[in-house]
Amino acid sequence: MPLDPTGHQIRLTRGGVTAHIAQVGASLRGLTVDGTAVVAPFPEGSRAPFGSGIVLVPWPNRIRDGRWTQTDPHGTEYDEQLAITEPALANAIHGLLSATPYVVEEGDGSATLTAAVAPQNGYPFGLETRVTYALVDDGIHVTHRIANVGSEAAPVAVGTHPFFQIEGVRPADLTLTVPAATWFEVDERLLPVAERPVTGDRDLREGVRLGDVSLDDAFGTLSRDANGLAGTTLRAPDGQTVTMWQDETFDYVQVFTTDSYPGQEVAVAIEPMSAPAEAFNSGQGLHWIEPGETWELRWGVAYAA
Repeated sequence: MPLDPTGHQIRLTRGGVTAHIAQVGASLRGLTVDGTAVVAPFPEGSRAPFGSGIVLVPWPNRIRDGRWTQTDPHGTEYDEQLAITEPALANAIHGLLSATPYVVEEGDGSATLTAAVAPQNGYPFGLETRVTYALVDDGIHVTHRIANVGSEAAPVAVGTHPFFQIEGVRPADLTLTVPAATWFEVDERLLPVAERPVTGDRDLREGVRLGDVSLDDAFGTLSRDANGLAGTTLRAPDGQTVTMWQDETFDYVQVFTTDSYPGQEVAVAIEPMSAPAEAFNSGQGLHWIEPGETWELRWGVAYAA
């Protein structure tokens, strides 16, 4: 039997909610709530298109030329060279675990996937990473736990890359709302040159029809509710809503649209990120985990009919 490039397939059920998770990259590749699929699927037996659903650690997005320099909280200086994993733009992209088969532990309506980042060229730190997917009545809660199992403080940022839909609704007719007051201007290599106030077609706080925009943009300065959660939403003309919410450890969100996702007229990834691109050089959003410490981050998906 041919090897599935996304590894073992995990299928969870709780009441009217089901989820499909792939072992490779700990990818969320399906979510259905009360009969409506809200995560855009892709064919089984194929690689995840555009990194669909994968976990991005120890950095999301891009590092210019794969090279980074930083000084840790104790004064240790680092000047490191990572492998170039986006050759077309000469960047290191989306961390070190995107093609890693995680160790899977399934529970009742939940699954925990674990993978290690071993010290290596460009990232001389040891991490144990865990992501738990837990079904709830209106969708799914996701918890990331990143433990430093090395002897030095480790720089870490986290993201994930889910694609969304509302089954039965033409994707172009969905309204996208992003609660962000700033966005990141990028150069021709999709690396940030400035964080600017949102204006014009980058101001998505009042909502925009998905078919009217083309996006590959990071946003910051997110508005939050009383619980500290920021929610990016897709709303159908009939009022159905999918919300990707993120807690205060995730200060940024990337929105990416494409007309090349399999089976979709247009597809949208809404990506919670703890730091923007180039964080390993700029330091913006970069989190240092001390030896023996664990950092926890949460996001999730909620559907309302």
